[in-house]
Amino acid sequence: MNSSENEMMENSAPPRSHFSRRKFLGYAGAASAIFLAACDKDNDDAGVNFGSGDTGILNYAYALEQLEAAFYIQVVQSFYTGASADERLFLTDIRDHEIAHREFFKNVLGGSKIPDLEVDFSSINFASRDSVLGTAKAFEDLGVSAYDGAGYLLKDANNLLLAGKIVSVEARHAALIRELIAANSFLGDQVDANSVNISRTPQEVLAIAGPYIKTKINTSNLPTG
Repeated sequence: MNSSENEMMENSAPPRSHFSRRKFLGYAGAASAIFLAACDKDNDDAGVNFGSGDTGILNYAYALEQLEAAFYIQVVQSFYTGASADERLFLTDIRDHEIAHREFFKNVLGGSKIPDLEVDFSSINFASRDSVLGTAKAFEDLGVSAYDGAGYLLKDANNLLLAGKIVSVEARHAALIRELIAANSFLGDQVDANSVNISRTPQEVLAIAGPYIKTKINTSNLPTG
């Protein structure tokens, strides 16, 4: 290579000092920003954030369906002492419904879904009929009041329609569980003086469900009206 070619290549190459300082620091800064953003999202001290708008409400419903599915999966894995054939059939059907609801919300939410929640059922005696059915009643009643209390916050008519279909199934579960506990108690105390289902806000629902959910939850971005 002659001297003129050497000179031309040296002139065309980026100065070493310029690249090593400005560009390297620029790349490093961008990478650090991406890394820190990921850390903020995954390790938020405020807890798992449901998000806002319809996405937030759907994630809220998804969280409750995760809880119910996990409960019935454990119930069916080892039925309580003295469970009748009908009770085994009914509880297995409810388990399948709750898994279907959980997977439905998971698919609808796609990349916006919250992660799998860690549950804590240590206070439940799964060998006891009273403990299992009492917890099932509490979960089903809570689920119905949760949908009734948050459904109106959905803006997309399709989302509202789907939530309405799911809550009707949850209400059937609630009635069935009450009948297993005591005959002719299917309605219970979940209807007000106007024959309207009792509704609860997400904060009220999660305060009740909280002892069974180990994962920290953040509802700060949920719509309120």
